[in-house]
Amino acid sequence: MELVLELFEKNGLLVAFALVGALTLFAGWLSKTLTNGRLHGSAIAILLGLVLSYVGGVTTGGEDGLADVALFSGLAVMGGSMLRDFAIVATAYGVNLDEIRRAGLAGGLSVVVGVVASFVVGAAVAMLFGYTDAVSVTTIGAGAATYIVGPVTGTAVGATSEVIALSVAAGLVKAVVVMIGTPFMAKAIGLNNPKSAMVFGGVMGTTSGVAGGLAATDKRLVPYGAMTATFYTGVGCLLCPSVLFFAVRAITGG
Repeated sequence: MELVLELFEKNGLLVAFALVGALTLFAGWLSKTLTNGRLHGSAIAILLGLVLSYVGGVTTGGEDGLADVALFSGLAVMGGSMLRDFAIVATAYGVNLDEIRRAGLAGGLSVVVGVVASFVVGAAVAMLFGYTDAVSVTTIGAGAATYIVGPVTGTAVGATSEVIALSVAAGLVKAVVVMIGTPFMAKAIGLNNPKSAMVFGGVMGTTSGVAGGLAATDKRLVPYGAMTATFYTGVGCLLCPSVLFFAVRAITGG
């Protein structure tokens, strides 16, 4: 057993990939079994990941969650900024430019409007809860855009780990709400064709939430909504730590 543990510790990154893969498969099974696919597996996986991170932090008294356990130290690399940013950049290589053109002006504007609107709501909530410095307000506002934009922005502007965690939580709540709410509001907003799906993905932005919600509404619309939602993440990562951060700093004065 000691040899096995030593082997795992020396190959921490491989163990991290195996653990996350198993967790994802389990979350997918829970999604199909308990929610009939209405709550996407990715949202369940993130919730389980947050629980494991909390348990790891409480057990070890460390600051890196489950990664503080020697056996799972590879999670610190896998979940670090390097691989995270690589994954974000990699999504752009799978985009078909011809499909982007089909979205038209409405699709493009929806992405910008969606990012700014989500950021403003998130920043306002942050200020209501007592956060007044530009770094914290910007990070939580970015998290309201998506749980990817939040950590990217927080790292760029120098936010604390606690604030970055709050930004992830804000994005996760949004993703779950979009997943569950999409099928119920689809008819009312005319979400029944590719163009409306592109606009919807651009306004909502959370890729997992949009994909899960559209899958429960009409699986044929998933690629269209997910495409603009992917661009939403990219635009958010560009705007939040730059233009929107400077705007918040000008308003808050710090």
